[in-house]
Amino acid sequence: MRTIPAMIRDKSASKPAKDAAKKEPKAAAKEPKGTVKGVIAIAPPSFRRERALIKRGVWPVAGCDEAGRGPLAGPVVAAAVILDPNRIPRGIDDSKRLTAEEREKLFDKICATAQVSVAVASPARIDRDNILRASLWALKRAVVALPEAPRHVFVDGRDKLDTACDCEAVIGGDGLVLSIAAASIVAKVTRDRLMCALAGDCPGYGFEQHKGYAVPEHLDALDRLGPSIHHRSFFAPVVAAREKHMPWTVEPKRDLFTAVDEVVVQVEAEVQVDVSTNL
Repeated sequence: MRTIPAMIRDKSASKPAKDAAKKEPKAAAKEPKGTVKGVIAIAPPSFRRERALIKRGVWPVAGCDEAGRGPLAGPVVAAAVILDPNRIPRGIDDSKRLTAEEREKLFDKICATAQVSVAVASPARIDRDNILRASLWALKRAVVALPEAPRHVFVDGRDKLDTACDCEAVIGGDGLVLSIAAASIVAKVTRDRLMCALAGDCPGYGFEQHKGYAVPEHLDALDRLGPSIHHRSFFAPVVAAREKHMPWTVEPKRDLFTAVDEVVVQVEAEVQVDVSTNL
């Protein structure tokens, strides 16, 4: 039995390299017009997970997300949305990928076609509970406030909510799950509007521009004016501003022994200690 030599099994390998080079322009010519090389297209969020649940008879399905974990001032705003499968507005995406104008337009369309609820965790609650717990509290409140109780909830992030129905945490969910993306738009627009209202209550901080985030303009205003009642007391830049402008409100740092006034050693009378044994 004859075997074919390895060197001639692939006939295309014996063709000159210049032939391959000639084919490249033809392949390039087939690329669609307007294609930009080196740019990775990011797929928008889809309704695929919601439809999979609908096919199993699980409905309503809600998505929820929050806005405002990172800022130094203002509340955390959470939103929950149940999209109508037959009236989903076009263009819904992760709120961070949209312009302010796009978010405003989609906000109106989502509110007109879907079931929507919003919950707010104030700076006082953030100071008391910490930012994570306050966010989860607001998210749960938003789900409970929906006009119709969902049977399944998608939440952005890695933390599930303590809800009466099934809850599924999706990391990066605002870019993957359409219901979460819709909630991210509602939460973002609602919070931005609130921060613009707070700007009128506390002028000089520029809340209407940076929405409370730690940008240089905000840090300069904090250093110049000190914190307002809308700032989160235990965020580091706010603490530094309090130390400068209101030092009497900052508790002094205490070491391990500050609270120890005296040490009292009590030896019970019935215990006999014979120290001579070790001498």
